[in-house]
Parts: sequence; structure tokens; C-alpha cells
Amino acid sequence: MAWVMPQATAQLGDPRLPQAADGRERGDLVKSTNFEFLRAQWPPLASLAGFAEHYCHPDPESSLIKLRLLTEQVVEHIYSVHQLAKPYQASLNDLLNDRAFQQSIPQVVVSKLHTIRITGNKAAHGGKATGQIALAALREAFEIARWFQLTYGGGRLEDLPSFVSPQPGVGDDSKAELKREKKAVLEKLAAQEAQMAQLLADLDATRQREQAARQVGAALEAELAATRSQGQRSADVLGFDEKTTRKRLIDMMLMEAGWDVSNKDLVRIEEPVKHQPTTSGEGFADYVLLGEDGIPLAVVEAKKTAENAQKGRQQAKCYADGFEKMYGRRPVIYYTNGYDVSIWNDADGEPPRQIYGYHSRDSILYMVSRRQQRLQPKEVAPDPQIADRMYQIEAIKRVIERFGAKHRRALVVQATGTGKTRVAISLCEALIRAGWVRRVLFLCDRRELRRQANNTFQQFLPGEPRTYVNANTSADQEHRIYLATYPAMMQCFESFDVGFFDLIIADESHRSIYNRYRDLFLYFDALQVGLTATPVQFISRNTFDLFGCENENPTALFRYEDAINHIPPYLVPFKVKTVTTGFLSRGIKYSQMTPEQREQLEQQEREPEAIEFEQHQVDKQIFNKDTNRKIIQNLMEHGIRDGSGSLVGKSIIFARSHDHAILLQSVFDELYPQYGGRVCRVIDNYEPRAEALIDEFKDAKSDLRIAVSVDMLDTGIDVPEVVNLVFAKPVFSFVKFWQMIGRGTRLCKDLFGPGNDKFEFQIFDHWENFKYFEETYQETEPSKQTSLLQRLFDARLALADECLRKPDVAAFNTIVGLIAADIADLPDTTISVREKWRQVTTCRNPEVIKRFDAATRATLSQDIAPLMQWRDIRGDSAAYQFDHLIALAQTDLIKGAGVGGVGGRFADRRAEVEAWVADLQYNLNPVREREEDIRKVKSAAFWDSVTLASLEEVRQSLRGIMKYRQPRTSDRLPAKIIDVAEDPAGLQIRDHKPKLEGLEFVAYRQRVEGVLTELFAQNDTLKRIRAGQPVSDADLKALVSLVLTQHPDLDLRDLADYYPETAGHLDLAIRSIIGLDAKAVHERFEGFVRRHPKVNSMQLRFLDLLKNHIAKYGAIEIGRLYEQPFTTISAEGLDGVFEDEAQIDELLGIINSFKPTPPANPGPEPRNAPPKESTHG
Repeated sequence: MAWVMPQATAQLGDPRLPQAADGRERGDLVKSTNFEFLRAQWPPLASLAGFAEHYCHPDPESSLIKLRLLTEQVVEHIYSVHQLAKPYQASLNDLLNDRAFQQSIPQVVVSKLHTIRITGNKAAHGGKATGQIALAALREAFEIARWFQLTYGGGRLEDLPSFVSPQPGVGDDSKAELKREKKAVLEKLAAQEAQMAQLLADLDATRQREQAARQVGAALEAELAATRSQGQRSADVLGFDEKTTRKRLIDMMLMEAGWDVSNKDLVRIEEPVKHQPTTSGEGFADYVLLGEDGIPLAVVEAKKTAENAQKGRQQAKCYADGFEKMYGRRPVIYYTNGYDVSIWNDADGEPPRQIYGYHSRDSILYMVSRRQQRLQPKEVAPDPQIADRMYQIEAIKRVIERFGAKHRRALVVQATGTGKTRVAISLCEALIRAGWVRRVLFLCDRRELRRQANNTFQQFLPGEPRTYVNANTSADQEHRIYLATYPAMMQCFESFDVGFFDLIIADESHRSIYNRYRDLFLYFDALQVGLTATPVQFISRNTFDLFGCENENPTALFRYEDAINHIPPYLVPFKVKTVTTGFLSRGIKYSQMTPEQREQLEQQEREPEAIEFEQHQVDKQIFNKDTNRKIIQNLMEHGIRDGSGSLVGKSIIFARSHDHAILLQSVFDELYPQYGGRVCRVIDNYEPRAEALIDEFKDAKSDLRIAVSVDMLDTGIDVPEVVNLVFAKPVFSFVKFWQMIGRGTRLCKDLFGPGNDKFEFQIFDHWENFKYFEETYQETEPSKQTSLLQRLFDARLALADECLRKPDVAAFNTIVGLIAADIADLPDTTISVREKWRQVTTCRNPEVIKRFDAATRATLSQDIAPLMQWRDIRGDSAAYQFDHLIALAQTDLIKGAGVGGVGGRFADRRAEVEAWVADLQYNLNPVREREEDIRKVKSAAFWDSVTLASLEEVRQSLRGIMKYRQPRTSDRLPAKIIDVAEDPAGLQIRDHKPKLEGLEFVAYRQRVEGVLTELFAQNDTLKRIRAGQPVSDADLKALVSLVLTQHPDLDLRDLADYYPETAGHLDLAIRSIIGLDAKAVHERFEGFVRRHPKVNSMQLRFLDLLKNHIAKYGAIEIGRLYEQPFTTISAEGLDGVFEDEAQIDELLGIINSFKPTPPANPGPEPRNAPPKESTHG
């Protein structure tokens, strides 16, 4: 038997070894190059290593998996030798993080075991693996094997070999020969796999039998202590120092990016460099990364782990200076301490920045080559065929200019329907054409939005190859546009090198992406643009920080009110009807029903008096069919209809739940059976054909007119034909509410027939959402959701505090051990953990944790606790929930004991623990194996004498079987459905004037425009105003009287409040509404931009202000160009924005062409004299 103490090791031929059929030991399967020194005592280890070596080049994934299996066997042996109790059904990660295990062997060995575990896990789950990565893992395994031989095999250092890299076993360079060799190797190894599997199974059985028979005595304890001491001495002899560890960190990261540090054609280590500020004039660069031409592409300066990586910045620059003089090409600069990595592409004028990995050779080569090839920002003109509106061109120019100023992130805020995706595509096209970008990643939050974006890219950039991202995409470098959802990208982003993408565009970049997907944006060293339609005042500060902008100051901004006030408008406004019923307003309560309603309910319910539901429970816990009939009937009778007038136009009903949506659909089909179930359909996540139904809904010619949605159609879906939105649910987030409104804002040409465009849409608000947001709602930063493991970690910190206060030293030491194990389990490769590596490394020192002083406690709570969310607990959540419950119970116990008794909250915790145990399924073997411990927890005697230690024993014993609890059925009763007629007296339908910013003015302007348009054909005064001709005071008074006669609530003199810029001239105010041909104004300025394609974003902004002013007010005096708002762009007004005299003269010509004949007088006094101050800005 090979798995015994060093003093009783089995020798080759030992009868206790499992034998093969021919008498050979089955461990003697595959010879290895480096691990044969293990074979005498541990044939399985030598054979596993042999497999890993043979697989290294033909199948690196299998090599890494074999090395992980080797690690498992080594760990199992250590547990056996040291008589360590294993956690129940523990994974390899659990075994490595066990406190007793970590106290038994040196920490540096634990770290190496973790390294092999991580690379093996990645390979087993489809991660990228190369021969270089497998080779690096082999080196780590080789050092573990040498330490293992010295510690447990009684070996001597001088007898151990040095590592020899396995070479590909090929004799012909042709691809066909390589394939044949690889196939032959794999077939040979596959034939031996079954023998290996049986051998390992036999070894495991033998190990279990011995462990059951072995009793640990005092002598053995002393022997184990000696073994632990020998393990540390072996590590010291092998020189596992900080320098080696740091070098391995750098080597591994370089190899993950494709840099084989053992290949001198790729990487040179300690490379001599001339022209240095030293006495000899020569230095040695730690790492030099070479191009195919053998000339340095990059230099890496490595500092000590304990030092700040920034100390290497100047030294790395000196090396870059030297190589540039030697070879005529300046390399990219990296400097690192093994954990912190910074890049400095100073040849491009970029400042240093922190990154989280190294670029591949391909990425660095592109970085170097574009230094001379790319255009300057002022030379980049967006393609007007993609984005032709001035605000879109301005947004693109602003982003490009920001990138040109060496910023790497930008945030574009544009109202829904104003073409964010077009801006993104035009930006991609411009940056690709300018030589700034080669590969683009477009991110969105749902598959439907990804498909929609793909179609838009196809429409405007048909020649650029596109693909959806999956786990295998990192090997595909032929595409230009990569599209992915955030969740899908999170599963595979580390399979790409950090420089794979040059531009990342993040659609719908609202607050959730910061908390959930922040690592994604930190990992990639790319230009990044966030897109969002969220109103700027509701964008999280974290989102502004993520994209490098000051709070409420995005790179480019175009609001909904800008779009609807634009001449011509870019979005359509909406009108709102609030439609409520008695039940929707007050709830469904028998006590408040009319006699007729009670009679109806009594016929349906056995206990009608029990029907007492509050308003918030309507259409959630109780559904009334007639209430939903009123919702459907109101839409069908009062909604905007299609061009034929025969049927309601495209409409979205926002329902509370799937059950509510199904009820609304069934009510529609009952009311309107003539449509055969084709007009109204539920589209939500329960519908397997949801994507096909969305396509059908988008089709203007389809019969599907009404989509009943639960979340799926709330955001991002573009259906310009939508003219009705029905809020059959309350909404509590303004951001979400605004996104839902955005489903109807898009323009739609010829919607109601040729020349009859969509000009507004209707909102039916059945839950008074507008009133809520206008009167009650206050936006706050959402509290960040804490993960289960963070709550557990915080609970353990609180328990440690209580143990110190009591004090209870034994309990404190136990809980500190658990805290240390939690910290040890943090995944070192995660970006967030790497950001806090100093704090993590410090807190992994057991002595630091044991001090538990104020500074340590603050670090644990503020820095370490939030990192717990990155630990992988898949399949073990029930165990950690039980850990959390026990920690809370222990805390309540020690608090109660400190004040003279146990009760209160501890009694509640006891009941929870007993309930968890009672839910275990006793018919399952793993549960039956713990019968004694379960019986103990159920006994009153246990709780009568309960201690912190006994609760900890229960936790350790039972946590592993908590996943076998009987799933609890929901305590919530199924929703009740009744059908009671709404009281007609409670039905209220009223117009609602939204008080949201910018909308009041739009509503008023639309009203005046409608009235004046009706009068225009018969009124000469209006005709003269539109022509820019003077009108008399009498003419204006007559016009005001005419309007008041026909519309008593509309006084044209109020226009002075809405148009203060007209200085009381009523004719100019009227002209601002009916006035100049807006299309002509727009075309004049668009023509100027086309003639001068190199205008910058500042000039575009100035032109947009000028164009809108003329379109609104008919003309502008030249002096106004040197006042607000034009001076917000440049203090010098027109002269500060435009330097080219020819351009200035051309602009002045355009301005003068719109000047009207000066009015003879300002017209009648406003009815409020002196004029009241405008409340609408």
C-alpha cells in the first residue's frame, strides 16, 4: 500500500499494491520524464504525471485535468498522513482551505496546489488551454513532487532531478504528420486510462479502510508534528521564496496571453540593454517581449512583491529608451510587482494605466503599428449615411475628441428613440476607418436586444464580419464586430487577452452594470463607451465614475425634451389619461361594496366577508375579471386607432405578473371573439416563442396589435408603430417608468397613410403612476445587495467581536480560523480580489487575523467582506445558508448568556435550526449517516446545555447534508379570481397634464399650434406673420379676440411667458409656432455641415443652438451670438468657436437670410403686466 507514513512506505513490488492481471503493479502505467523519482513509493503519482507530460502538447486540456487529479491524490495522502478530518463531501477547494490542512503544510505549497486546481478547473470547464500553460502547470507540479518526496519519502535534495521540458514527439514538420502523431499519442494514452481509473479507485478504497482502522495516539501526534516541521524545512531547502513566487505570477500571466517564457523567440529574460544611466552604460531588462522580427515589442520591469509597482516606472522607461536607440522602435512599457500591472504606451502620448493582464503579441503589434497609421480626431468625419442628425454627429465628435485627448472612456446619454445604436455604429465605422479600432465588442442586457443590434449593424455596416460571443470565440480573430449579452460575456471574458477588443460599447449602461459587471470593464484594456437613455439626473454616480465622467456631466447629452422641442421634432410627445375604478383605487373589500356587488360576490364565494384586499394586492393576490374588462374596453374604445380607423393601433399593456397577463389576454378573447385570438397575445419569459412573437408584433402588417408584457417589452424593444401604452401595473422606479414610456416615443412616417405621420401617442395610466412620480417619488441611490457569503462573513466578524467582549478565547480562535478559511478561498484571479491584493495578502496571515485590532477589523469589514461575493458556491448554497444561521445563533447565544439568560432572539434561532433539520429527507443515505447528530439536535437536552462549541460541531456535521432538505412549497395561497361588476360611480377617466420636465411646454405649444393651424387659411394676419411682414397692433388684438371667442381658455398673450426671448413681441412669438419653414432652416444648417465636414463637436453644438433659436424665434440679432447660451460654449461667442473667416461670413449670411422686417410695435400688452416670470425656463 503506497499511502502510508514515511516510516512504512511500500516499495516497488510490495504485495499491498494493487496488481494488474499480469502481475505488474497497475501504478506502473506511463513513464514520465521528470517524475520517475516518485515511482518507487508512489507509482500512481508517477503515472498521473506521466499522463500529464504526454498530453502536454497534443491535448493540453487533458494534461491540466490530469495534474489536477495528481493534486487531489497528493492532498488525500496529506490528509491521511496527518490524520486530518475532512469536511463532509468536500471539494478539492474545501480540502485546500481547511484550517487544519493549512497548518500542516507550508503556505507556499498550498498556493501551488491552488494554482494547479484553478488551471485544471478552467480546462475541465472548456477554458482556453495551451501547451505553454500546461507546461507551466507541469513545472508547478514538479516542485510540489520534489517537496512531497523530501517531506514524505525521505528523499535527499541532491538525489532529485532538475526539470526537463517535454518536447513534442514528432519527426516531421508537415501538418499531416503532426495530426497523425497527435492521434497516435492520444489513442495510446486512451487505452491506459481505464487501468488508471481502476487503480485510483482501489487506492481510495484502501485509504479509507486504513483510516477507519487507525487510532491516533500521543506518539503519532508527535510524529505528525515532526512531519509538519519536515514539510516546512523541505520548502525552505527548495527555495520557495518571494522572488520565485513573484516570477511565477508574472510567468503565468504572460503565458495566459500567449507569451511562452521558455521560448526565446518570444520572450527574453534578463536581456542586456544599452544606453542606460549606469556606470557601464548597460542594464538588464527583466522581460522583453519580441515581435516576429526579433525586435522588442514590449519590456516588463518586475519589482518585489512587497514594493509598489510604480517604483519600476522610470527604470522601465530607461530600458525602453535603450531599446528604441538600439532597434529604432519604441517598445510598450509594463511594470509590475507580480500583482499590480501597469502599461505605459508613452510613444502614443498616453499616461500609464493599471491593467489586469498582458496583451498578446497580436494586440501589442497592433498597438505599435497604429502609432503612425491612425488619423487625428479633427480628421475623422462621421458617415452621414449612418448618422445624419446634428446631435448624433456632435455626440460622435465629442467621443472621438475625448479619445483624442487620451481619455479612454465616454458616456453618451440619449433619449429612447433618438438613435443610440446608430450613433454607436457610426462611431465604430469612424474609428475603424481612422485606424483607431480593429475589433469591437457590443454589449447589451438581453438576447433580443443583441439580435436587434446585429440587424442594425447588418443594415449600416454589411461589409464588416460579425459574430455572437461564446466560449470558443476567443480563438476567432477574423471578425470585426462581436455581440454579446452581459451575462454571456461574464462566463468567458477571461478567455480573451486584455487587448483583444479595441472598443467596447455598453448599451443600457445604467446603475446595474456597475455592481454586476464591473469586472468586465476593468479587465479589457479598450476604449469604452456607455450608452443609456436614462435621464441624466437618475444615472448612478457609480456609472459616471465607471465611464470617467463627472456626476451628471456625460460626454454627450440629448434629452427627451430636446428631441420633442427640436424643429422638426425627433420624437413624438404623449398625452395621458388616468383611468381608475373603485377597486383599483381602494382595493377589493366586501365591507366597501355596494349591495349589488355583495350579492354578486356571495354567489361566487362561500365566505364573501373574507374578501378584504388592499389596493396593492389587486391583480396580485386577487383578480377581478370586470376590472380587467374595463382596462381592455378602455383601450379598444379610446385608444389611438390605425389608419383605417377600424382597429386599435399597435399597443403594449404592462401587466403585473404572468398570471395577470394571461387573464388580460383571456378577457380580450372573451370580449372580442371575432378576432380569433390573433390580435392580443402575451409576450413574456414564460412564452417559449417569445422572440417569434416579438418579430410578429414588429411587423406593421401583422394581425398582432396588442402585446401584453411582463418586463420583456419594458426596455430596448423598438416598435415605432406603437401608439398606445397601458399601465395596468404600478411602477416604483422612475428609470424603469421612463424606459417603458420610451416604447412609444419613436417617430413613424406615414403611419396613418401617405403624409400622415405619427405625431403623438396615448398613455392610459390605471395606477396613477404619473401622480406618484410627480408628488411622492424621491430618487435615491439603491442599497447594494449583499451576497450570502458576505452576510456570512459579516456574521462571523460580529461573532468574533462578541467572543472578545465576553471573553471566550477558545471560541474566538475557532471563529478566527473560519474567517481565515473564508479569506483563503477568495479567487485570486478575480479582478476585484486583485484590486485588493495587498489587503487580502495581509489578512491571510494568521497572526494578523488573531490580533483583530481596530485597523484589522476595519479592513476585514470594509475591504475583505465585499469580496466574498466572488467565491464560487454553486451547489453549496444550502450549506452556507446553514453556516450563516449557526453564526447568528452563536452570536445571540453569547449575547444572551452575557445578560443572565438565553431567550428572545436565540429562541427564534433555535426554532430555525430545528426547522432546517426537520426538513431533511431521511430516506436518503447521506442524511441517514448523520442520524445520531440529527437526533441530538432534536433533543431538548442538547439545547438545555448548548454552547458555542456544540453549535459549531452541529454546523460541521450537518452543513453538507442541508442540500437534501425537502423543498418547501410556497406558503402563499394561489391568487383568487372573482368577477364582480365595477361600480360605475367609481369609474373615473380624466386627462392628466404631466408635470415632468419639458412636457408642459410641449403640451401648450401643441394646443396653440393646432388652433392657429385651423385659422391659418382664412386669417391674413397669420399669413403676414409667417412671411415675416409687419402687422399692426389692431391686427394682433383682432387675432387674440378671435382665438378667445373660439377657445375661451386659450389667451395668445400667454405666449409672452413661454417665449421671453421675443421681448413681448406677440407676432414673433406666434411666428415661433407657425413661423418659418422649420425644414428649410434645418436644411440650411445641414448644408453648412456637409460643406465643412471637419467641424468639431464644439462648433456643432454652437450650430445646433443657433439653428434651434432661429427655428423657434424666427430670427436672431448678431449681438445675441455673444450672449448666453452661446457663451457657454466659448466666452468669446461666435469668434471663439469659429476661427475661419470664410466660415463666419457664410454663417452670417445664413443668419441674415432669416431676418424678418422689424415689427412696427411690440403688439398688445400681455394680460399680466408687468409680464410674469416664466415658470418653464
